[in-house]
Amino acid sequence: MGYLEKKDAILLLEDGTIFYGKAVGDGGTATGEICFNTGTTGYQEIFTDPSYFGQIMVTTNAHIGNYGTTDADDESDSVKIAGLVCKNFSEVFSREAAQGDLQGFLKKKNLVVLSDVDTRALVSYIRDHGAQNAIISSNITDIQALKQQLSDVPSMKGLELASKVSCKEPYYFGDENAPIKVSALDLGIKKNILRNLASRGVYIKVFPYDTSFEEMKSFQPDGYFLSNGPGDPEPLTNAIQVAKDILEEGAPLFGICLGHQVIALANGIPTFKMHNGHRGINHPIMNIATGKGEITSQNHGFAVDRKATEENKDISITHYHLNDDTVAGLKHNTKPCFSVQYHPEAGPGPNDATYLFDQFINLINSTKEVTA
Repeated sequence: MGYLEKKDAILLLEDGTIFYGKAVGDGGTATGEICFNTGTTGYQEIFTDPSYFGQIMVTTNAHIGNYGTTDADDESDSVKIAGLVCKNFSEVFSREAAQGDLQGFLKKKNLVVLSDVDTRALVSYIRDHGAQNAIISSNITDIQALKQQLSDVPSMKGLELASKVSCKEPYYFGDENAPIKVSALDLGIKKNILRNLASRGVYIKVFPYDTSFEEMKSFQPDGYFLSNGPGDPEPLTNAIQVAKDILEEGAPLFGICLGHQVIALANGIPTFKMHNGHRGINHPIMNIATGKGEITSQNHGFAVDRKATEENKDISITHYHLNDDTVAGLKHNTKPCFSVQYHPEAGPGPNDATYLFDQFINLINSTKEVTA
């Protein structure tokens, strides 16, 4: 195995700050909002997570690629990040289950990768100055030309991205003879969410992001699910209306991440863009009902307004983030509806919150009993 070819490369932030590194493989130029993930494992799941669409990912773990790749770790059908920035990119991997190296995996996706970057300094800078757009390049060295190209990149605030990652046609997941049927709105759904539902006896029909409630209802589901996904929730007017219609119907509803934000907006609670978001697999959450802490996997740059939530008589906060007190979970006080800002399906991450899928199943079963 030969050494990776590495060309000089530049990372330029929107505020003019420059970091230097090396382009892995063919290099190129990529733009997007820069963000960082603090997970020590799970890079393939992160790179294929649709929620990261349009973002340049900085990995805080010092070594990336050291355990290779395998098809089982994909969370979608392709790499979704806009680019990758890391410290050490390894061409050598050691894992019995690995089917190939990360370089080959990313090269097939034409992803621009920068290594040998001082990621400690970069992440510290993002923490202090907030998430912002960036450009990475190995074939453009003129700073003014990079600034010009970067100036054309839209802000993540107000940006609708679910349409870029959602399925184009409805599809099914699970056993068609399963006892429970769920209609899921795909705003950028992860495979592990579907696996968690299917393993609990759920047959899911997954619908494109712009599907109407009437079409989702035609599946005659026992409950509804609103998925995770990228971008700002506010432009998702159809998804917000779907959530309103489901609430009006009184059917069981569960939302994760972007779906959680959509449910908040459907109840008149605003969302806001965070300073640099929560992205990692060790975020501490307080479960208000149990009084116990949970370690969770998170990936979001927007959050639900806590003050407005506390003032809303129809909604109660069920979980909050222990680092900054942001809203991490909601429930409707009179409707069978709840949501969380984090990822109970993990992939990667801990399993502290998988009980939420059981909670959804129990909610569906109890609702079926009442209406029987």
